[in-house]
Amino acid sequence: MTAPVAVFGAALRRVERGEPAALRLVGPDGTAVRELDPDAWHRGLRPGDGALVARCPDGTVDLGCGPGRLTGALAATGRRVLGVDLSPQAVRYARRHGAPVLRQDLFGPLPGEGGWTGALLADGNIGIGGDPVRLLRRCRRLVCPGGAVLVEVDPPGAGSWSGPVSLADDASGGPASTPFAWAFVAADDLAALADAAALHVTEAWTEAGRWFVSLRA
Repeated sequence: MTAPVAVFGAALRRVERGEPAALRLVGPDGTAVRELDPDAWHRGLRPGDGALVARCPDGTVDLGCGPGRLTGALAATGRRVLGVDLSPQAVRYARRHGAPVLRQDLFGPLPGEGGWTGALLADGNIGIGGDPVRLLRRCRRLVCPGGAVLVEVDPPGAGSWSGPVSLADDASGGPASTPFAWAFVAADDLAALADAAALHVTEAWTEAGRWFVSLRA
C-alpha cells in the first residue's frame, strides 16, 4: 500500500498543475471521517488565518506546515519562523514560495528546542500522531517558559475522537494509504487535554467559522 506522505504529495502536485484534488481521511471500514481540501492549504491565507497569524510571536515553529501557507506568511512579516513537515513535496513547495521549512518528524530532534516563543498546530494538526496529550507535551518542550501553543480545533460539541485512518485521494482513484494514527479535538475538550500536558488555556477565539485556542505552560 501507499504511504500517506506519497498520497498527500500526489495531491499537492495536481494542485500545482491546476488539476482537481480531493482528499479524505477514512476509517478502517472505508467510511469517510473527514473531507480535506489540499487546494486551500496551497493558496494564500484562508479566511480565519489573519487573527491566527497576528497572534504568532516572533520565533514560531509551525508543526505540520504543509506547503507553507502560514510559515510563508509569518516569514513575509519578518518574524523568525520554521515550518516542519514530513512530506518532501510539501517541503519543496514551501521552500519555493520562500518559507523556511525543515523536512523532519516533529517528534524527532528539532532546532531550537526549548527556545521557541510559539508553536503552531493549524488545519487540524492537533491530530498528528493520534494522541493530542503527547503532541501538546511535545509542544511544551519546544517552547520557552511562557511560550504560546496556538491550536486550531473543531467547534464545541463536535466531539473528539482518535484512531487509525487512511488517506484516500478521490481525484486519482488510487488505493487509500497505509493506516496511521490521527485524532480530532473539539474546542470544549481541549482544556482537559491541555491540563494533562501541563498547559492551560489563555485565550479562545473564532473567525470565519473556525475555532482557535492559545495555551501556555
